[in-house]
Amino acid sequence: MKTAVVTGSSRGIGKAIAEELCKKGYFVVLNAAKSEEELAETHREFKEKGYSCAAVLADVSDYEAAKKLFYFNADVLVNNAGVSHIGLFMDMQPDEWKRVVDINLNSVMNCTHIVLPYMLRQHSGVIINISSMWGEKGASCEAVYSATKGGINAFTKAMAKEMGPSGIRVNAISCGVIDTKMNDCFSPEEKAMLCDEISLMRFGKPSEVAKLAAFLADENESGYISGQVISIDGAIV
Repeated sequence: MKTAVVTGSSRGIGKAIAEELCKKGYFVVLNAAKSEEELAETHREFKEKGYSCAAVLADVSDYEAAKKLFYFNADVLVNNAGVSHIGLFMDMQPDEWKRVVDINLNSVMNCTHIVLPYMLRQHSGVIINISSMWGEKGASCEAVYSATKGGINAFTKAMAKEMGPSGIRVNAISCGVIDTKMNDCFSPEEKAMLCDEISLMRFGKPSEVAKLAAFLADENESGYISGQVISIDGAIV
């Protein structure tokens, strides 16, 4: 049985990806940084469904803490953990943008660095980084968030070139507006305005991102796809 580690998987996109990988027969390591009760509830829910999984509470923005997720090693790593910060950059304080950079970008580097020795020994492995359309377009009032996602995209392409000769594939999923708690900050009117900018006229579903992640994880389905930043955004304008 192959093992997949999914960071930030107690809810939202991460939980959906974790469940899809469980359905595909992976042993999945669930993770959250602080929401211990939510993580435990997700773990209970998955076990009741008969999934093979474990739950590890660890802040993956901290390198030593991130090591806890890899007691099981990993054939697939999904770097999903992330936070947003909405507001003018000029109003942010250094500790605020450091937190966003640490959680969104440094966590990706931490987990990738930790898992690579195992993948190199196996001469195989898949790394999937969850990015955002704002990493390509840039978002007003989300400058640091955009910068971290742009960094993830560049890191993805570089690592794919670096690790390809060792049989390791690295891709990113660039999400548009997905219906998760992260978007609870928007009013109904703001959500309606966002939908007007999306050609498919709706928010994406976490399950749709999860199916794309499972496709990228499958060597038989996507074995020649690497170094790509794949958009799933409903053709937002």
